[in-house]
Amino acid sequence: MTYDTKSGTGGDQRTRARGMGLAAVRGLALALVSLPGAVLCFVLSLVSIALIPIGGGIVTTPWVLTGVRAFADWRRVLAAEWGGVRIPPAYRPLPKDANPWARTFGMLGDPATWRDLRWLPVDMTAGFVTALLPAVLLFYPLEGFAIAAGLWRVLPDGYWYGFVRVEGQASALGAAALGLGLLFVAHFYTPRLLQVHFQLTRAVLGAGQGELAERVRVLTETRQDAVDTSAAELRRIERDLHDGAQARLVAMGMDLGTIEMLVDKDPEKAKQLVAQARRSSADALDELRDLVRGIHPPVLAERGLGDAVRALALRLPVATEVNVELPGRAEAPVESAAYFAVSEVLTNAVKHADADRFWIDLHHTEGRLRITVTDNGRGGAVIGTGSGLAGIERRLGTFDGVLAVSSPAGGPTMVTMEIPCALS
Repeated sequence: MTYDTKSGTGGDQRTRARGMGLAAVRGLALALVSLPGAVLCFVLSLVSIALIPIGGGIVTTPWVLTGVRAFADWRRVLAAEWGGVRIPPAYRPLPKDANPWARTFGMLGDPATWRDLRWLPVDMTAGFVTALLPAVLLFYPLEGFAIAAGLWRVLPDGYWYGFVRVEGQASALGAAALGLGLLFVAHFYTPRLLQVHFQLTRAVLGAGQGELAERVRVLTETRQDAVDTSAAELRRIERDLHDGAQARLVAMGMDLGTIEMLVDKDPEKAKQLVAQARRSSADALDELRDLVRGIHPPVLAERGLGDAVRALALRLPVATEVNVELPGRAEAPVESAAYFAVSEVLTNAVKHADADRFWIDLHHTEGRLRITVTDNGRGGAVIGTGSGLAGIERRLGTFDGVLAVSSPAGGPTMVTMEIPCALS
């Protein structure tokens, strides 16, 4: 019993130490990368917007603001993955065929754009300090220990370590004591300090109450998309039934009528028609099964999203690796939306990506179903411009889900989908 307690305490200490080191390294990396990025985005934004009155900024501003949005979205991802702080974007959609003037003033008329621009100077100053502080709190004590170990001998007279003036071995030991105290504080508060940075980011970058009307508008659009999609799906089902199974069943009924007349007069011909009717019934049954699978695959209803995606991967002509970590099942509409979204992403990838391997990852964390589909193809996939990804984005939007695509030229392509949901 005593051994288990000590072991658990030691494990907790090691976990805390790893968390402290990880928070410090992440904060340092974040400070070093984000500072030049924020400065560059802020300067380019100011210059580009200032050039709009003379016409020069009309072309550059959409590109610059798109870069600012990408930079802000990157920070949203880090806030969610490193700090568990979710900062949902609330950008207004732009028309696909908008000209440079419409794109420029459409983006400048979006409150989310100005929120991004206000966040940049905050990120250069207070954001930089709060990101760097965990690393300082962890690594600064090392200087105190080095001073006590003999570094004080080569330091200039009157050197200050914190509030300790280093003048000899005794004061050097005082510096070590101060470093030990700072290390004790870092042991408990370093991860929390990084959390403060992400909370600050959310306070400036997150949408406030003023975005409620925008949220209502987006929900209205997604609801209309859902209605249109449902109507189109019903028309597709009706067309497939009329042109496929229904036509075969009608032909089979006519064959049976002919068989009834020929069974006594020409038994051999009747046998041929029976065989033909049997083949027609099998074809009709296959078409009905395909139609049902297109509406709601039986494997999805019976075994859940993970096994349904595995079955989908087995039918692909490309080698596919599937990783599923789902401790339960989502509601049926969410599972259906996720399944068909994955199916459409894979279909598009097979047609256009020129890839020879796919990776699919499904897991549920912090109340969200997250699906990632990656391929090693040629890249260049974008949302919009008539691509199937726009339809997937609308499908997920019905459930308040989001779609993100990373697809540089030359690949690889990573499509990430997130849907808020609870698992049973």
